[in-house]
Amino acid sequence: MRKTLRFDTTRRAFGLAIAASFVVGGVLATAVGAADLPGAGKTVTPCYDATDESLFQTDVIAIGLEKLGYKVKDSIPLNVTPMYLAVASGDATFTASAWDPLQNAFFDKAGGDAKLQHVGVLVAGATQGYFIDKKTAEQYHITSIEQLKDPKIAAIFSDGNTGKAQLIGCPPGWGCERVIEHQLTAYGLRPTVNHVQGDMAVLASDVINRYKEGKPVIYYTYTPLWLSQVLIPGKDVEYLTVPFTSLPDKDDKSVTTLADGRNVGFSINALRVTANTEFLKANPAAKKLFELVTIPVADVNAENYQIYQGEKSLPQIHQHAEKWIADHKAQFDGWLAAAAKSS
Repeated sequence: MRKTLRFDTTRRAFGLAIAASFVVGGVLATAVGAADLPGAGKTVTPCYDATDESLFQTDVIAIGLEKLGYKVKDSIPLNVTPMYLAVASGDATFTASAWDPLQNAFFDKAGGDAKLQHVGVLVAGATQGYFIDKKTAEQYHITSIEQLKDPKIAAIFSDGNTGKAQLIGCPPGWGCERVIEHQLTAYGLRPTVNHVQGDMAVLASDVINRYKEGKPVIYYTYTPLWLSQVLIPGKDVEYLTVPFTSLPDKDDKSVTTLADGRNVGFSINALRVTANTEFLKANPAAKKLFELVTIPVADVNAENYQIYQGEKSLPQIHQHAEKWIADHKAQFDGWLAAAAKSS
């Protein structure tokens, strides 16, 4: 029996789902008993970045492991740095909420490939950037974050006390705050811009409330996340460009331009399963599953929007994962078949 933990509640326990058969090429290939499954007698412990929005993909992976016979223990909510350290040490087996390359500094500090490894591309096309409400952008002709160097422009987004623009940003310890803090200096914005940090859900809600009140808003966000489902880029808000690419790690060669050529200052990321190296060596079936499972970023955005609309209890999020698997049954069964064969 497994439950996913959260700081304020516990997940309902649900039974171990054992795959009794695998479908290969649409044909029922073979039936196997629970004792013959590659994960039989083995236990895994997921961890995640302590946000509700990361539980969906975590549960998709966990359900797949259960169908391969693994016993999946309680998912552990952790901040980003201890999340990587837990996987590296073996206190946790894997995380399905690793951002590559945004969080690679945390990955390296935890021991790199010798201790933990990125496997597959779970969600491709995770974007980030600075945004401004469309009304203010058009009224003051603001297209670049660099324009906030002008105290008059910055004052538009002030809290009324300091005169500085209040840039609603990134929680401490996530990786994105390193980029924002670096760029405030690189683009000469520190005299006129204040980086507002805190819980991401609270920050995003503040952005929405300000927008609904008709106040100018400037903020950082990323996808997949429900914020861009509420304030739609190109309709309600606009990307801000940056004057040049500047990232915290000097050797980082990440591309920070969108397909249309706009430089938004942040790399396009992939959400990846990151697992303990020793576990991967001993569990080729699990490794193959990690390599194969892919979830379109649009599907993660849609699920995250369900969370925003109130379907955010742990059982509800698990149901989202179950439904996604049911909607992609043939593909998912194929992944399980390939994983089982690799053991």
